[in-house]
Amino acid sequence: MVGEKNDGLLLLDFWVSPFGQRCRIALAEKGLPYKHVEEDLFGGKIDFLLRSNPVHKKIPVLLHDGKPINESLVILQYLDEAFLGTPSFLPVDPHAYTRFWADYIDKKVFDFGTRLWKLKGEPQMQARAEMLQILRTLEVEIGKKEFFGGEHGFRFVDATFALATAWFETFESSGEFSVAEVVPSLAVWAARCGERESVAKSLYSPEKVYDFIGRLRKKLGIG
Repeated sequence: MVGEKNDGLLLLDFWVSPFGQRCRIALAEKGLPYKHVEEDLFGGKIDFLLRSNPVHKKIPVLLHDGKPINESLVILQYLDEAFLGTPSFLPVDPHAYTRFWADYIDKKVFDFGTRLWKLKGEPQMQARAEMLQILRTLEVEIGKKEFFGGEHGFRFVDATFALATAWFETFESSGEFSVAEVVPSLAVWAARCGERESVAKSLYSPEKVYDFIGRLRKKLGIG
């Protein structure tokens, strides 16, 4: 049975989930083979997911020989700890910097990004202003570095944020701004991430994500 002991790595996911995409990028960066179970978030959650993540009842969930690990940032940290022979995401020191920015991205970007495409009128304009400030904050942090990992290259913060590049078109269209104009250094970083095989093969095109959100808006009656 899928997900039982000695079954290797199994990812419960949904194709457009940004947090599932984050896990796919990490697994690809580490060169770890895994099986994949696609969830249908609109067709009712399967019993296997509910048993694997009974608290939050959501994806992504990574099972390692049947043991469930929940929450995408926790999954990335687990992969570093469980597979020591693979490229490391977390620096030996300082962890605090990495965890701060990963947490900032995790809590800010998709919260306000979702508000951008869900809301209208003044609440949407407030979300737009917040999103622009978030992006400008990240622009200052990336500066002239190739990656957030600095001299260490593509690391934990990059893997945490790289998934957002597939969503930029949706954010731009909803908020009526241009990432390249507002935060040019971040746009260059996004393009550089997109050239990595791990990112390119883990993300769907911005156009497909944008089309999905358009259909979701109609389904929710906000199109």
